[in-house]
Amino acid sequence: MRHVKKVLGAMMAMFMVLAVSVTTAFAAVNDNTGSITINNAVDGHTYNAYQILVLESYDEAHEAYAYKANANWANWLKTQTKYVSIDAQGYVTWVENADAAAFAKAAIAHAKEAGIQPVRTVTANGTTVEFTELNLGYYLVDTSLGTLCSLDTTTPDAEMFEKNEQPPVKKEVKEDSTGNWGDENTAEIGQTVEFQTTIGAKPGAESYVLHDVMSAGLTLDPDSIEATGLTKGQDATSGDYHVVTTGLNDGCTFEVVFHQSYLDTITTDTDIVVTYDAVVNENAIIAGDGNSNKTQLKFGEDSNYETTWDETKTYTFKVDVVKTDGDNKVLDGAQFKLFNAKTGGDEIALVKVSDGVYRLAKDGETGVEYITTVNGQLEIKGFDANTNYYLEETKAPDGYNKLAERVEIAVKDANLEASVSNDTWQSGGVHVVNHTGSLLPTTGGMGTTIFYVAGGAIVIAAAATIAYRKRAEGNR
Repeated sequence: MRHVKKVLGAMMAMFMVLAVSVTTAFAAVNDNTGSITINNAVDGHTYNAYQILVLESYDEAHEAYAYKANANWANWLKTQTKYVSIDAQGYVTWVENADAAAFAKAAIAHAKEAGIQPVRTVTANGTTVEFTELNLGYYLVDTSLGTLCSLDTTTPDAEMFEKNEQPPVKKEVKEDSTGNWGDENTAEIGQTVEFQTTIGAKPGAESYVLHDVMSAGLTLDPDSIEATGLTKGQDATSGDYHVVTTGLNDGCTFEVVFHQSYLDTITTDTDIVVTYDAVVNENAIIAGDGNSNKTQLKFGEDSNYETTWDETKTYTFKVDVVKTDGDNKVLDGAQFKLFNAKTGGDEIALVKVSDGVYRLAKDGETGVEYITTVNGQLEIKGFDANTNYYLEETKAPDGYNKLAERVEIAVKDANLEASVSNDTWQSGGVHVVNHTGSLLPTTGGMGTTIFYVAGGAIVIAAAATIAYRKRAEGNR
């Protein structure tokens, strides 16, 4: 009996040693005890967990881990020799200094191409996402943000941090007077305006499609659309991206579709700059809310997610011209032309919109011979700010002196509007005054007529005197 007790005591001691050692060394079993917690998750976005490797056993104290390939990934892993090596027994080890981010990108691409389904899918409801009841192993987690989240091992729990953000999109327009890029600019009708959109692309970028909407006052030059440093293709089968300008049913003016083959090359935060031009046209809003151009990026799985719209405004202005006499009474009959210089320079073509209303012409349009007032007033639309224009009077109203030099029109950041009441200019706009002189004496007028009348009277008086004398002599 005493001998049996000694044997049982030895067995109990052995079990106690095993119980202590199991805290640092485990034989992995698929007991669904693993978990992954993602902090800083983005609310509303979907997170997918893929198990690439099975953790057969591990010893955290000695940093020893025994991995084997998950059956769905085994054949593909054998081809990834720059990232992993697999021995004769099927154990997988990491290649020293291999690029983990590149491996993750390749793994995600393979999963989608081969139709490998994630073992868990969770949509974030708040800023934390939890995957529970996972088999122990090496997991890849990606997100519908279109950027990779992390690779990690469940031992049995793993914690990841969402370090990606929604790809930022910044839209800008160039102000020609300064050369600066910003949220707004001014331009004249017919002028070409430069735009650019910068996309802050992230590693793991997926399904990027840039959408752009121009208001009716802007006409896109489709041939001007370029992504700096990238190769434009004719369709999805060539180049790094292609442009779509026709057949769009989402209200967009154009779309830039970036090919996944290019997006897969992005391994660090990368700015993609898209440039394009548009012409301010005859439908442009004059001042007011301006002429908008807005941009949005759709991204992530099947481009199901989108950024907020970013918008620029292009402003153009009008000028009221009032022609009056010296007493500010309106005059008609004057004729004008518009130039870009105080003297000499080029004439700026103007198109008639209606009686007394004109606009700057676009390229290819023929302007009128001259512009003229109606009720002493005319309106010219489509001026740029910070640009000087000059109005030349080519014919004055009948009876008035023509202006000796051109009148400057200087638009700042608002319309130059005039106030006219009771046919009299009150204020504002461009006030153009004509003067007239008094009537001058003319030859053959009343001055010589007086002398003719006086001379005739003298002749008559002389004749009468002679007749009287003859009659007097006869009576003698």
